[in-house]
Amino acid sequence: MFVHQESQVADRLLSPAHMNFMRRSDSSVLKGSEPAGARMQLKTLIVDDEPVARKILREELESIEDVEIVGEADNGSEALDKIAACRPDLVLLDLQMPGMGGLEVVRKLKHGPSMPVIVIVTAYDKYALQAFDAGAIDYLLKPVGQDRLVEAVERAKKVTGREAAEKVAHLQEIGEPAEGPRTRRIVGRVGEEYFLLSADETYAFQAEGDLVWIITAKRKYLATQTLKILQERLKSTSFRRIHRNALVNVDHVRKMSALSSQRWLITLSNDQEFIASKRQARSVRQLLSW
Repeated sequence: MFVHQESQVADRLLSPAHMNFMRRSDSSVLKGSEPAGARMQLKTLIVDDEPVARKILREELESIEDVEIVGEADNGSEALDKIAACRPDLVLLDLQMPGMGGLEVVRKLKHGPSMPVIVIVTAYDKYALQAFDAGAIDYLLKPVGQDRLVEAVERAKKVTGREAAEKVAHLQEIGEPAEGPRTRRIVGRVGEEYFLLSADETYAFQAEGDLVWIITAKRKYLATQTLKILQERLKSTSFRRIHRNALVNVDHVRKMSALSSQRWLITLSNDQEFIASKRQARSVRQLLSW
């Protein structure tokens, strides 16, 4: 969960906080509104239904350098609105709230170019550990101590945009209702922005050399994981490997045509075409009950 320096500048990933800072810095240079060398500010949202808990967190955060409190929310619905409006880098999120708990808030986060770092705040250790294991960057037990809060803030600053998106995706999986199969979340990248995609809206994955593309109805995204890892994560879903370079969602297969006795042409509902061997096409037909 910590940032690793990479050798190629084009592949370097910046943390949400750092990217927001860079955008603010570029703007200030043009406007001359901030002095050169202005320090990074970690935009932080506090979400807790208890006024006293929010007050304590606010007071503690105000004493931490480079933290900007962009708002508070006392329920899940307000939290979603403020996350969308304020685009915080960090969300201190209470798990146990009436109506809509913290994990449900995470589950309802909409796809977007930037995902906040989630730090769970709870009075119950078992809930914190569950969320932490699933993908929260850190957890804080109430009452929150200053030293632990500082540690969590410092850890949040070191999270890359990709890591934040992937951790939110994992949290969304455990936040799904108990009934029915869990919906897998897929992280796609466009430039330096990260999007959370559902498996249902993903048509296929296609490898080109070291790159893996996520194909949806309207656009392509760059995957953050290899085809092998994606296949493993999606093994209990409708995705099938039909070529060493392709993984398709059979729910979006529109047509299968025999090219020869050993090869099949698979056409998806977005007109994307893939060639599969007879053996690989058989697994697709079986899933479709052909």
